[in-house]
Amino acid sequence: METEKRKLQKDRIMSGIIRGLRPHAVTLAALILLIILMSFAAPNFLTSGNIIDIIRINSIKGIMCIGMTFVLLTGGIDLSVGAVFAVSGAVAASFIPGSYSDYVTSNLMKCNTILAILIGLAAAGILGLINGFVISKMKVEPFIATLAMMTFARGVTYLYTGGYPINFKPLPDDFAWLGKGEILGIPVPAIVFILVIAAGGFILKYTAYGRSLFAIGGNKEAARLSGIATEKNLCVTYILMGVLSGLAGIIMTSRVASASAVAGESYEMDVIAGVVLGGTLQTGGKGSVAGSVIGVFVFGVIENGLNILGLPTYFKLIIKGLVIILALGGRYILPQKKKEGKAK
Repeated sequence: METEKRKLQKDRIMSGIIRGLRPHAVTLAALILLIILMSFAAPNFLTSGNIIDIIRINSIKGIMCIGMTFVLLTGGIDLSVGAVFAVSGAVAASFIPGSYSDYVTSNLMKCNTILAILIGLAAAGILGLINGFVISKMKVEPFIATLAMMTFARGVTYLYTGGYPINFKPLPDDFAWLGKGEILGIPVPAIVFILVIAAGGFILKYTAYGRSLFAIGGNKEAARLSGIATEKNLCVTYILMGVLSGLAGIIMTSRVASASAVAGESYEMDVIAGVVLGGTLQTGGKGSVAGSVIGVFVFGVIENGLNILGLPTYFKLIIKGLVIILALGGRYILPQKKKEGKAK
């Protein structure tokens, strides 16, 4: 009996995974095709070390992608994630023992690593709260509000660091473990990413707050009239986005053993593109965590393969831009063709 129950549980889990991935079959197939092509074009692509690097690096961006999925579901956008990423990394680094800089704020006070991380996350959460308040209460368009926050937060990082990098001498083992450590051969950033994926998927599927995001993105006024606390939920969404951006920034700081005011530049475009490529509509109301995970790894595989091939930066930017245009253009062209076929 126990064996049959376990088998039934496994079958349910597998069927649930298949159902979740079915809407993203095209994107998943594109990811598999990219891996195959890159393995032929770049001989070192499929080495275990390179695969671990892909997972480690893109898990950091992936953490931000889960937050961006929530934001885009509401019909909003957050252009400030890269700047918040930098703020949190710099604030946390300045409090961690062993950190030093040529600027005074990095040498004022030190505390244990966990408290330093919490301070960094709190700073990111406050910036997210400001975004949420401006968007939900002051009714400023998300694009404008977060564009302003991107500039503001980047300026705050320069002010806080004086433009100097914050380095470590030495890098504490407990902090180094966050970005460089492994558990059973799995990178710690990947484990954090998996936990964020699980939490994000659970919230969207099983909580009233998660379901409300789809309703807000579908029709904000109808959601409000149906009794959903739209302003509160929007504010919470941007706070979560801020905290996840901050968490990613702190993990990256641990990985590279340095924090700087330029950290996270252009990350907002990679994150938004990955989420949209994964099937989340920019207009809101439709999207999933599974799609965002696939989307971020599509760009991760492309970027890693191009790096191995040694292509100049401008080629990488051109190719990434073309992928975004073709992928997103295809998503709108195909439905139109289907509608025309049905009409005939």
